Amino acid sequence: MNAQPAQRTHVVVIGGGYAGTLAANRLRQRPDVDITLVNSRPVFVERIRLHQLVAESGAATADYDTLLGDGIQLVVDTVASIETADRRVLLASGAALDYDYLIYAVGSAGAVPSAPGAAEFAHSISDLESAQKLRYALADLPLAAPVTVVGAGLTGIETASELAEQGRPVTLLCGGTLGTSLSKRGRRSVAKQLRQLGVNILESAAASEVRWDSVVLGDGAVLPSAATVWTAGFTVPDLAARSGLRTDELGRLLTDETLTSIDDDRIVAAGDAAAPSGQPLRMSCQAAEPLGAQAAETVLARIAGGAPAALNQAFVGQCISLGRTHGTVQFARTDDTPVNLALGGRTTAAIKEAICKGTLSVIRREAAKPGSYFWLKGGNRPAKLAADRQAALR
Repeated sequence: MNAQPAQRTHVVVIGGGYAGTLAANRLRQRPDVDITLVNSRPVFVERIRLHQLVAESGAATADYDTLLGDGIQLVVDTVASIETADRRVLLASGAALDYDYLIYAVGSAGAVPSAPGAAEFAHSISDLESAQKLRYALADLPLAAPVTVVGAGLTGIETASELAEQGRPVTLLCGGTLGTSLSKRGRRSVAKQLRQLGVNILESAAASEVRWDSVVLGDGAVLPSAATVWTAGFTVPDLAARSGLRTDELGRLLTDETLTSIDDDRIVAAGDAAAPSGQPLRMSCQAAEPLGAQAAETVLARIAGGAPAALNQAFVGQCISLGRTHGTVQFARTDDTPVNLALGGRTTAAIKEAICKGTLSVIRREAAKPGSYFWLKGGNRPAKLAADRQAALR
């Protein structure tokens, strides 16, 4: 009697960012799994370096050939919809991919600004193409031309400092508090270094209108601005909602604590677009890579017929670059709430650079040796609240 061929499992990963790429590599722990990674670009984008790309102080892309393990098929395309009943994804090119399991790692994007004129005249740096466009626009401006950065989260802070280090006059509109995720000491450290770079910090000011050559503030004052960079707010693609899967108010896929969709146990989420028990982790590569690894482990457990483990990861803090020579390290509890302890100065710039390099090193090590990546565990996710939220969602 002829032996039957071994049954293989096809896993499609949507999104080739930090979470999706690491998840794809980790799935290679099983030799009987076929892995397809679908990404809209042929290169990996280091989002944590896009402010460097804008300021021409560093690159922000890497070749997938250097990141993906052997056997992973990269499909450069966009997913138009997920047909859950047929376990199939439809691509913008018209092609279709069948799957046994799907890892949803579509990432996040900059929110559409609500201020009049912002969509037309303000620049974003939330994706590669927008960052490149801003880089070209700045290259055409005199160094003395005023630049306004709207939004004082970590992206806005890093962008403002990078441009100010070039010698550009930069105004940072906080719209409230500078660095809301920071402690008082962390905020003081960041503010001190921004001011040393010459950044004009307007903490209570907000943009009410963006014009081609200026920004109108909430009190009616007009701020000259040859280039306005909008960094306030993030959103996620609406693919899950368009495909009939339940999401939170921002569009993140609702999952249980194993990162499995509450609507379909063949779909597992990771990264910025995941909302486990309706309590998403902070959008960051610090969260994305462990989430990618855990999403892969959930799929592998289901293939093996076992019970997936619950989400378990911890945070250590935030590291912020302030130009190429300074930075701030904000320490945090394992649940990501900041403690009133921060370090600033030249040493932290080296720490930040090591972290940036480390994010790709982790992915490459996982490609070479699947299952080798370990992450910090023990984060304090309120288990009872998570269970209550999950019961309500179902």
